[in-house]
Amino acid sequence: LEWQKDFKDPRDFMETLKIDLFTDEVFVFTPMGDVINLPNGSTPIDFAYKVHTAVGNNCVGAKVDGRIVPLDYKLKNGNIVEILTSANSNGPSRDWIKMVKSSQAKNKIRQWFRREERDLNINKGKELLEKEIKRQGYQLTEMLKEDWLRIIATRLSLNNSDDLYAGLGFGSITLAQVMSRLKDFHRDHYKDIDGKPGIESGAKGYPSQDKRRTVTQGISIEGLDNIKVRFSKCCNPVPGDDIVGYITRGRGVSIHRKDCPNILNVDTPERFIEVHWDIDEKAEYPVEIQIRAVDRQGLLTEITQKITDSNLSLLSLNARTGQDKAVVINMTLEIRNIEQLKALMKKIKKVKNIIDIYRVTA
Repeated sequence: LEWQKDFKDPRDFMETLKIDLFTDEVFVFTPMGDVINLPNGSTPIDFAYKVHTAVGNNCVGAKVDGRIVPLDYKLKNGNIVEILTSANSNGPSRDWIKMVKSSQAKNKIRQWFRREERDLNINKGKELLEKEIKRQGYQLTEMLKEDWLRIIATRLSLNNSDDLYAGLGFGSITLAQVMSRLKDFHRDHYKDIDGKPGIESGAKGYPSQDKRRTVTQGISIEGLDNIKVRFSKCCNPVPGDDIVGYITRGRGVSIHRKDCPNILNVDTPERFIEVHWDIDEKAEYPVEIQIRAVDRQGLLTEITQKITDSNLSLLSLNARTGQDKAVVINMTLEIRNIEQLKALMKKIKKVKNIIDIYRVTA
């Protein structure tokens, strides 16, 4: 159709084409004069989805030859079609499936509803699981670990944590199935030899034994020699934090931040011991932060760039989206001291659409 350009009036072009038109197709034009071919009996909705999926999903009306027409209007050869869109559109209507003629439009409409229903089920599943975790007396930050959820999803023949949440929301997976496995992980990772949840200090996040020994040398313990030191995973203390030691039975001393919720109500205060930082400037410590923001294109890229610019290592990242474009991002980083953490959080706080950022405590 290169010679279409020789015609100033689309109708002249259509008259020339009449001899070649198939009865099962209709040829219409965009306002810019581009030809769009559609099945005979197509509507402006078919046209919109032929132009672009986003145009179809955001369609709120149509003009044909400069006049507003209903969306079920049957297009004719030579029509000039203009689609009216809105960023505030609620998406396609289920009635559109009956109105459109092309299989392409039908598939894209069905695809939109599948995604929409999946998103609703994911959000519903998250809400159900969070309520159940709280009801059973656990902290969300202790239970909702992305690596745990991923393992559970795999064991249930699912691809990822979103599939797990969607199954919970849809009802194909029960809360009991997920909670029993989460509690197994929790018991293995957070249980002290006394059986007290949370006073556990397995230093997951330190990648090697050598590094763990280096970090251990960063703590000075009053009155004790050659004792094993572990850093509590529930509060991840770093140099600059006020810290306290807790003597465990057979597992040395676990180091906690003084404001760690897991030690505030411990009924054995005689097992607390005074400890101090003896800082090794090369040692790095894992710390988790949570960011709340309004989602937008490029948000995650800008946040991770701040981390890169600060020469910090990102150990893990988990982002969850909710209603009204709200997004919650959990990150675990390796840092050397509290000043480095505060400087990074200050930089991230300045990123557009960030609502809040804080350090995660058990």
